[in-house]
Amino acid sequence: MTIGLSATARNARLDAITTQAGANALLKFYNGTRPATGGTATTLLATLTCGATLAAASSNGVLTFNAVTAGTAAATGTATWARLTTSGGTFVADFDVGTSAPAEIVMGTTSIVSGAQVSISSGTLTEGNA
Repeated sequence: MTIGLSATARNARLDAITTQAGANALLKFYNGTRPATGGTATTLLATLTCGATLAAASSNGVLTFNAVTAGTAAATGTATWARLTTSGGTFVADFDVGTSAPAEIVMGTTSIVSGAQVSISSGTLTEGNA
C-alpha cells in the first residue's frame, strides 16, 4: 500500500534534507551505475557548490534547489547520478541525473569533459503523494 502524507508532513521530510545538507553543500556528479544508497561512488566527474541554503522551504511536497554554482569537471564521462553531501563530505542523498524530468537533477547535457564548466538547469525533489 502506498503511503499518503499531508502536505505538511511531505514538506517537513523535504526540508530535513536542506537542514542536513547545511551551508554550501556539495553536489557531486558521477558516471556509471548508481550504488546502493550512500554506497561506494563510481568515478567523480565534477563537484558543484550549493548556496548558503540548499533550497527555500518546500511547498506542496516539492523542494526546489536554489542556484548552484557551476564547477570545473575533474574527469570526462557521462553523468548518470549525483550525490549531495555536506560541505565536509558527509553523505546526504543520491539523485538521478538527466536532461529532463523525471530526473531530480537536470543538466543541459550529461556529457562532461575534463576541464570544462559543469552546471545544472534545475534540482527538484517531489515527496510522497505530491
